Amino acid sequence: MTVLGADELNTDPFLVFNQWFAEAQQSEINDPDAIALASVDADGMPSVRMVLLKETLPEGFVFYTNYTSRKSGELMATGRAAFVVHWKSLRRQIRVTGSVEQVPDSQSDAYFQTRSRGSRIGAWASQQSKPLQNRGELTAAVRKIEETYPDEVPRPTHWGGFLIRPAEIEFWADGDFRLHDRFRYTKDTDGNWAFQLLLPERCGLSYRLPAGGSRQYPRL
Repeated sequence: MTVLGADELNTDPFLVFNQWFAEAQQSEINDPDAIALASVDADGMPSVRMVLLKETLPEGFVFYTNYTSRKSGELMATGRAAFVVHWKSLRRQIRVTGSVEQVPDSQSDAYFQTRSRGSRIGAWASQQSKPLQNRGELTAAVRKIEETYPDEVPRPTHWGGFLIRPAEIEFWADGDFRLHDRFRYTKDTDGNWAFQLLLPERCGLSYRLPAGGSRQYPRL
């Protein structure tokens, strides 16, 4: 594992995120980009579901979905979102909270064209989160879209991306005897990131030793 320097850890959480994500792509059995996305409804009732993280940009994290779904309605109503990604193979997780907004149509169009034909048809056929009488109803909808678009399948206006602009990013790495490593980045009003070590649950900070069987960890 590549070890980051203290300067990198204290200035840019995206450097850490991208490094961990690259390692997860090599170690996870499947879907290293799967994140548990949380939203809340008008009554403050939370809900969470798995989506795929498709882009990590300097300004935030992007995923794509149906804009008429329950999650989209909740995200657009509150303008807030949170997600966690957990990589069991690495025994690490990252939590992100922040504001959320729709990405430009041009960005959604560009990504939509990278999807398979079947996935593009599915975006039209599935009225996400709506009641379904039976599977045959969905199959019939797919056939209708296939007939409507025998060649190129355009992006439906009800489907596109969301950008989560993080206000806080917290990293967690499993440690022996629950002496986990936790560190958090919080963005201030000027757009700068403040770095803070955190105590793990019921325990003191865990610092990895360079020898003696302990795993490597970025020194702070």
